[in-house]
Amino acid sequence: MPTVRMEKSQADAMLDRALSAARDTRFVRVEHGACREAGRFFASAFGGASAVIVADGNTFQAAGGAVLESLRGAGIVCDAPFVFGRDVRAEFVFVEKLQAALGATASLPVAVGSGTINDLTKLAAHRLGRPYLAVATAASMDGYTAFGASITHNGSKQTFECAAPRAVLADLEVIAHAPRAMNASGYADLLAKGVAGADWILADAAGEEPIAPAVWDTVQAQLPAWCASAGGVARGEPDFLRRLVVGLMMSGFAMQAAQSSRPASGAEHQFSHLWDMQHHLHDGVAPSHGFKVGIGTLASLDLYQVLLRRDFARLDVAAAVDAWPSWEQVASRIRVLFGSDALAQKSLEETGAKHPSADALRAQLCRLRDGWPALRTRLERQLLPFRQARALLAEAGCPIRPEQIGISSERLRQSYELAYYIRRRFTVLDFAMRTGMFAEALDEVFAG
Repeated sequence: MPTVRMEKSQADAMLDRALSAARDTRFVRVEHGACREAGRFFASAFGGASAVIVADGNTFQAAGGAVLESLRGAGIVCDAPFVFGRDVRAEFVFVEKLQAALGATASLPVAVGSGTINDLTKLAAHRLGRPYLAVATAASMDGYTAFGASITHNGSKQTFECAAPRAVLADLEVIAHAPRAMNASGYADLLAKGVAGADWILADAAGEEPIAPAVWDTVQAQLPAWCASAGGVARGEPDFLRRLVVGLMMSGFAMQAAQSSRPASGAEHQFSHLWDMQHHLHDGVAPSHGFKVGIGTLASLDLYQVLLRRDFARLDVAAAVDAWPSWEQVASRIRVLFGSDALAQKSLEETGAKHPSADALRAQLCRLRDGWPALRTRLERQLLPFRQARALLAEAGCPIRPEQIGISSERLRQSYELAYYIRRRFTVLDFAMRTGMFAEALDEVFAG
């Protein structure tokens, strides 16, 4: 990818256009020293409302104190901050704890943190019918401006429908001092949008979910420029961090517009969600969302690389339909793989929602077969080559081998199938399954 400089004026103009079309978010500020303006920013967004900061110990130290000082300096009444302990996770029990605390006050929450703090605050605020302000402390994920919160509930990673924040503030000085791994994680989440876009192309071609052109462009039009210099992100260079922050926020705006994560999430995120649901730890710690997504991106690209070598214009549709398992066979397979816990029940629900009848499958495969030459060309233009994506992730400081996040080769292979079952979204995993190429393609992926 060529290096493309993003000037502040370009970034501001892009965000302004997104704001003009946004459903929920009305104010965004991405600037050096923005935390020192938090008071004026809050007043512009919420008038004379009082505020309560929500953070954890690390994020309060990184930015919460400066935000609180600015709020008080602007004459805003502030409750005592709500600071989570070290055990905080994106799980529903923590939403309930925060909701109970917020319910004892009329103040509007100010989420100071990244993925976990933002999602917990987003859902708690939504359940109380309140808007909130998000203060980004790292460029670690795309959820700051996104619709929905990704929370584990009853053993399953779920996206709860809830509004994006009314206002988002990102202080590039704070983000530049965030742990390098956090910004690297955000880079992996951004690079993943290429695979997410390819999966949407497949879903559109299969007649499952049509592409919304304006939403598509919000993410995909500038994606090569946003991802152009992984090394600049690793070095914490301001221009590249701005580009990363803007790319992640624009991805969130696309999800806000679509009221769905489809514009920014495909099979690569299903790997991450699966490992979340399995409570995967590496060296006693859960790998970051972005690092799991990065490995999922490479896994998806590996599968795409194999499938794109096939000539599906010659697909034997009748044979694929004859081999298609009944729902009873699929349900039995899910119970073998997942047992009888909540994750098994969720997989039965999600797979049942997308499992086509033989007639529906036949019509879909004919459509895909007849459109294959043009579809393959479009997918090849959309996707980065596996080796290039791996090199960019490595340059950004991301893991590039599953073992680096504690996933063995054997577990990764099993994860392809498990990830297919946990979500109804049509992705490359569904394409491989429905064409009857899943097992053969995986044999080729893991042949080396």
